[in-house]
Amino acid sequence: MATSTISAGKRPRTGSILLKTVMAVTGVIFVGFILAHMYGNLMIFAGKDSFNEYAHHLREFGTPMLPEKGFLWIMRITLLVSLVLHAASAFLLWSRAGRARTVRYVQRKGEWATFVKRSMRWGGVALLVFVVFHLLHFTTLTINIGGTYDNPADRLVASFGEWWAVLIYLFAIACLGMHLLHGIWSAGMTLGLNTSLDMAERLRLVAILVAVVVVVGFALPPVAIFLGLIP
Repeated sequence: MATSTISAGKRPRTGSILLKTVMAVTGVIFVGFILAHMYGNLMIFAGKDSFNEYAHHLREFGTPMLPEKGFLWIMRITLLVSLVLHAASAFLLWSRAGRARTVRYVQRKGEWATFVKRSMRWGGVALLVFVVFHLLHFTTLTINIGGTYDNPADRLVASFGEWWAVLIYLFAIACLGMHLLHGIWSAGMTLGLNTSLDMAERLRLVAILVAVVVVVGFALPPVAIFLGLIP
């Protein structure tokens, strides 16, 4: 009886570790993609021709070993699978945490910790909704803002000429920054990078640095376009 009780008690813990590892690994994939995507967006500062050339280069990347748009489809499938695994793992962990907490903690958490926890949950949901909107806007071209255009640069500039589109993207960027701030630190902890107090502090600084760079890097193009700095 004792053995079965211990084993039963270990299963949820082992399952939670697996789910956290899946979230950490898929999170690392997302961070790599986000930084690359940010770099691509910043190409608009080099001019519309450079931005369009970058977008065209992505379609031909890896050819002739890959078919045209082959790299894009590999990336899309990888990101889609990662997104499903990341979201499913997060939902299962939150669900388990809710079932396990039958009694409220007597000790209150700090306001910042509570804010970060809530931002990870609702911010994650907001990001998921935004990803769908973003794909409909710039990938499938289902949503048109400011008119219809044949090339990515004109579409980008026209879209961010609308104040409400800029606000949507800035809100999503803010949610992304909060998600990265806690997510990178949490992923590092899950992957065992906190081997000492110094490493834990470095991990926290890396999370802050990446979050700030991403927020500023993604915010610059829409703000600059809206202010007329990019014609």
